Amino acid sequence: REQCWLMRAIELPVSRVLHGMEHTGAKVDSVRLVSMRDQFAAEARQAQEMAWEYAGTEINLQSPKQLQAVLFDDMGLKPTKKTKSGSYTTNAAALQDLYVKSVDNERANGFLGALLRHREINKLKQIVQSLIDAVNPDDGRIHTTFEQTVAATGRLSSVDPNLQNIPVRTDFGRRVRACFVPLREGDVFVSADYSQIELRLLAHLSGDEHLIDAFCSGADFHANTAARVFGIPVEEVTPQLRSRAKAVNFGIVYGQQAFGLAQSLGIGFKEAQDMIDRYFEAYPRVRAYLDETVEEAKECGFATTMFGRKRHIPELKASNKMQRSFGERTAMNHPMQGSAADIIKLAMNEVERRLVADGFEAKLMLQVHDELDFSVPAGEVERLSDMVASVMDSVVELKVPLIAEVSSGENWAEAH
Repeated sequence: REQCWLMRAIELPVSRVLHGMEHTGAKVDSVRLVSMRDQFAAEARQAQEMAWEYAGTEINLQSPKQLQAVLFDDMGLKPTKKTKSGSYTTNAAALQDLYVKSVDNERANGFLGALLRHREINKLKQIVQSLIDAVNPDDGRIHTTFEQTVAATGRLSSVDPNLQNIPVRTDFGRRVRACFVPLREGDVFVSADYSQIELRLLAHLSGDEHLIDAFCSGADFHANTAARVFGIPVEEVTPQLRSRAKAVNFGIVYGQQAFGLAQSLGIGFKEAQDMIDRYFEAYPRVRAYLDETVEEAKECGFATTMFGRKRHIPELKASNKMQRSFGERTAMNHPMQGSAADIIKLAMNEVERRLVADGFEAKLMLQVHDELDFSVPAGEVERLSDMVASVMDSVVELKVPLIAEVSSGENWAEAH
């Protein structure tokens, strides 16, 4: 019955919304994109020439065989792990490790630095080129395809090209997003984004009174967590402690263990474990809720969202410990991530209904996880922003406030 409700109330209506978004497309500044691609091409050539200079010969930087000869035979570095074919690996992780370890070998370190830079720039150039190739010459827009049935969480995905993997916080991501512009002259780019929705869902689903109070108070949530975890007044929380608390907050949602937290923060295993232990002492119902969620998933073979969306997790019964651990993390995370995916779809359905019913000229162009992006006539920006925030904030009722932050600008980067 729940699955039928999901189909009727969420998936079928949102498929119509997605059809409209795919038809509308997202407008891009192609001249700016081409200029960026050419700049990356020039930077890649510079990195290649520098690598050749350190190598003393013009090798193919994409050839594992030639790289092995330079690194291990010529420069005398200790070989990396062997691949199944018997050769030594030259993947990004292995090269990064060699780069760190070769700090006393000026020639090898210089070569590896240039090689890693070349790979990074080439990857960015390829992303930009894929966007250029996807621009429809008739309307200057990219018409991506939104997939409803790919992600096991229920999240939407985007293909041909993927517009959901453009980073938000990197300089490259901001430069690419600056190329996405409103559909029409005189329009404004408006972006609406759920604030910390998965953490809010953790508070709602776990029922932890301290977590609920932290969100209902309206105070800085990560600073509040830092104060509770480190046992200090909130006014004494430093930016570093807040950053650590933020990592723990999001790590808990994804079922992260001490090893993963230690790696992400660059701290020792014991310190990471202590932080996680203190977190669960501060929010005891969270620990109980996550344990109960895993146990239920082990019994029935799946985890569910608050709307009944199931995710079957066969890894929970695997004989391999790493696979079982993956299954447990998945069981912990699915109720939050899957519920967030359901909520944004419900919001999309209602927003699209209101766009038509209220006679807006604004168009919904993109959905990126917890974010909706619009092209809006300047005269509609305030009314549209109020409507979208109202819909997103009230589409479901939780024990904590749901908050959508709406901002605008001349392009996608400015609207963040």
